[in-house]
Amino acid sequence: MKKHFIKVVLSCAIVVGSFSSCKNSSSSSKNVSRATGWKINAKEGGFQYNSDFKEQETPPGTVFVEGGTFTKGKVQDDIMHDWNNTPTQQHVQSFYMDETEVTNVMYLEYLDYLKEVYPPENPTYANIYLGALPDTLVWRNRLGFNETMTNNYLRHPAYAEYPVVGVNWVQATQYAEWRTDRVNELMLEREGYLADDTKYKVMNGEVEGTFSTEAYLNNPESVYGGEIDSLQGKQKRDSINAFAKRSSGVIMPEYRLPTETEWEYAAEALVGSREYNNYRGRKKYPWEGDYTRNGQRVGRGDQLANFKQGKGDYGGIAGWSDDGADITAQVKSYKPNDFGLYDMAGNVSEWVADVYRPIVDDEISDFNYYRGNVFMKKAIGEDGKVEILEDKIVYDTLPNGKIVAMNLPGEIKEVPVGEEETYLRTNFDKSDNRGYRDGDPGSSRFFSRFSDEEDNRKMYDSPQFEAERDSTGKLVRKYDTSNYRTSLINDEVRVYKGGSWRDRAYWLDPAQRRYLPQYMATDDIGFRCAMSRVGSKSKTKNKTVRHKKAR
Repeated sequence: MKKHFIKVVLSCAIVVGSFSSCKNSSSSSKNVSRATGWKINAKEGGFQYNSDFKEQETPPGTVFVEGGTFTKGKVQDDIMHDWNNTPTQQHVQSFYMDETEVTNVMYLEYLDYLKEVYPPENPTYANIYLGALPDTLVWRNRLGFNETMTNNYLRHPAYAEYPVVGVNWVQATQYAEWRTDRVNELMLEREGYLADDTKYKVMNGEVEGTFSTEAYLNNPESVYGGEIDSLQGKQKRDSINAFAKRSSGVIMPEYRLPTETEWEYAAEALVGSREYNNYRGRKKYPWEGDYTRNGQRVGRGDQLANFKQGKGDYGGIAGWSDDGADITAQVKSYKPNDFGLYDMAGNVSEWVADVYRPIVDDEISDFNYYRGNVFMKKAIGEDGKVEILEDKIVYDTLPNGKIVAMNLPGEIKEVPVGEEETYLRTNFDKSDNRGYRDGDPGSSRFFSRFSDEEDNRKMYDSPQFEAERDSTGKLVRKYDTSNYRTSLINDEVRVYKGGSWRDRAYWLDPAQRRYLPQYMATDDIGFRCAMSRVGSKSKTKNKTVRHKKAR
């Protein structure tokens, strides 16, 4: 009886062991599903997924900024006593950021593309190119001779690697959208989803229509004016993977303006210092120390950024150690911070994505803080497919009369989210959240119960300037003449950060913040782009090192 029992136990162990072996072999294969045991990426069909994906590739022109916790806001030297950035502890996810400001030559590439693909002599396209042009008249001064910059700064090769200025916030966001499509077009070409040099055929007029990332992902047959079949690359031979999807890992997230929190975190660059005081917000500049001059042996006495050193002093005495520039300076003229980012203080101030409010509501959010969310969704046509704006260009006339194209032909139409997306949600209940909990009486949950609908009380009742075209095309400007405006703040006023060549050292502190209407441009505000990181917080190699140390 005992021997029989032992045999049964051993046989059970063998059976269990065989099943365990099968389980391990199937789960260890990256092309076998751990959920169903089915094959992944089988030639016969079925589920297709990029199981070889390692990590996000660093986008062109950017550096990696590993996310973390920091003290956002001002804790010292607030001599203006406005306290519009009171200290709050925030956490930022990892992202990528342009190592320099967008330069004149980078922006000229954008203008050249628009001019070639959407010729301004065509009345349908005229305002696409014109609306993207920087305002070169920002250099003019009633009592200053700056015509040299007015005529040359944007296009002369002497200023090629200088930061572009005269670009308003709307234009900066449109540049970022265009850049997203051009980079993804290149990635698809490189990975064989598009034929070589397709991008140049578009510019040369050999192909009608253009490439839009979102249109490609949602309705790939619509891109290039419907000619995508003749422009596919080597992947076309594999009918299963004829088009790339998000699951292919080839399409990069969008370029965009950084949020104010991201910009401030990146400028402080605490990665190079683990000192307690710096972590708690005591770091005054993007570099170490409390002074603007170089204290090292090499270059001792030189300024560490391009800024105005005093009244009438934009560049110091000729031949003496100073900041080396009287207006903007060529990018990379000064040392980068510990993230590898150049000119996060001085040279030009920079647009960020946020709508300005004098308060930071950390009670509602201390993770990726951002004010400016307007949630949208893709418009679906009667055929059940996303609507593509083929030749429908939506133009907007800004309050100063400048006409800009809000979309390019071939892009997807978007509409605000509605009750279908917001019903019984607790995390958001409407599309436009720019004014959420901003101090306006309307931010109160029960405001509608006690307010008179005709009583249009607003805390931020800034002037409402309008401009529109009449039936003859003449520009009609409507200047706000009200005597009851109490603020310059509204939902179209954006934050800009960092000191510029026109500013004193006070504004070099990354925590300082100012605002300007999004349709306005100056000769001392530029921008740089950012891109979110998908996947791990750290780079794979860093993660590997940590695991080895732990062992």
